[in-house]
Amino acid sequence: MLGLLKREDLFACIQCGKCTGSCPEAGKTSLNIRVMVRKVLFGDWEDKEVPWFCSSCGACTIRCPRDIKPSEVVVGLRAQMVEEGEIPSSLYRALENTLVQKNPWGRSRNKRDAWTAEVGFEIPFIGEDTLETLLFTCCVQAYDPRCMVIPRNIAKVLHAAQVPFGILGRKEVCCGNEIRRVGEFGLFKQLMEENEANFERYQVSRIIALSPHCMNAFKNEYEGGDKKAVHYTQLLWELIQEGRLIFKGSYDKRVVYHDPCFLGKQNGIFDEPREVLKAIPGLQLMEFSRSRENSLCCEGGGGRMFLDVEMGERNGHKRVKEALALGAQVIATACPFCLLNLEDAAAVLDADIEVRDITEVLMEVL
Repeated sequence: MLGLLKREDLFACIQCGKCTGSCPEAGKTSLNIRVMVRKVLFGDWEDKEVPWFCSSCGACTIRCPRDIKPSEVVVGLRAQMVEEGEIPSSLYRALENTLVQKNPWGRSRNKRDAWTAEVGFEIPFIGEDTLETLLFTCCVQAYDPRCMVIPRNIAKVLHAAQVPFGILGRKEVCCGNEIRRVGEFGLFKQLMEENEANFERYQVSRIIALSPHCMNAFKNEYEGGDKKAVHYTQLLWELIQEGRLIFKGSYDKRVVYHDPCFLGKQNGIFDEPREVLKAIPGLQLMEFSRSRENSLCCEGGGGRMFLDVEMGERNGHKRVKEALALGAQVIATACPFCLLNLEDAAAVLDADIEVRDITEVLMEVL
């Protein structure tokens, strides 16, 4: 088995090269999806380094005219290496941390709800009263000081809009999206079962996912295919349309929006984030030349947040340079991985540009 595939599925490949042509790593690294598929098909793939270059953006699968899901070939190769213990040491630590503490960084489960300390009001546990809406925080948003602002902002918005919600707090565990994509199917299944048990136990009817990666796992990777999950930008647009968010200020800046791969390419959510930004008074929305289905991957997915991969110019640097060329003052996005990678790129380039999550832009006018 190769992820969701069997080797015989690969006979449908016509070697057209659209997968490699759309891959953001092709030419920068030795990753060549077309060649990989061909060699796997005939059983002569031996390179243990190349599969880790993939960022799981999904562009190859979207472009494939025969629907053979080339990205799953990568996942399958990784799974084989996980079983053989041939994985990068930093990735091994991330998997071990997730097994023990239920998050790749190995932070204590007892601190999973530390982000709530500065919200200014008490956020109830999802099991209290008759709460049915769950606010689910990604691991990086629960623990990374830079990203903690995202759950805090959304919690404040929900509170102001009088939307009843709760959190799992210390019972929350990693969604497993990246764990599956690095090929650790056994650990992914454990995380999935624990999350699904919590959703059922506390009668969750709606999940507000703060990360596109979590939303994708719940909707597309879990056995139940949990259609109750929505991304926070979808909820924000609903609240704006219903008149439940009142703007009190103006955001007079030129903003270019970066489409996260797991929100856009893999789940087709392009319009809601843009509609939220366009609704903000004074904001001038701009577009990258590569946007929507063609958006340039930030290179944070597929376990790459835990790996130091040698390559040419990073995509984050390209993105920041293009934003500057457009005359943008702010790069806005809606994914914690994109936020961290683009902000790091701006810092390395000493670029005069801000990188903000959409919630941060919104909070300046509420």
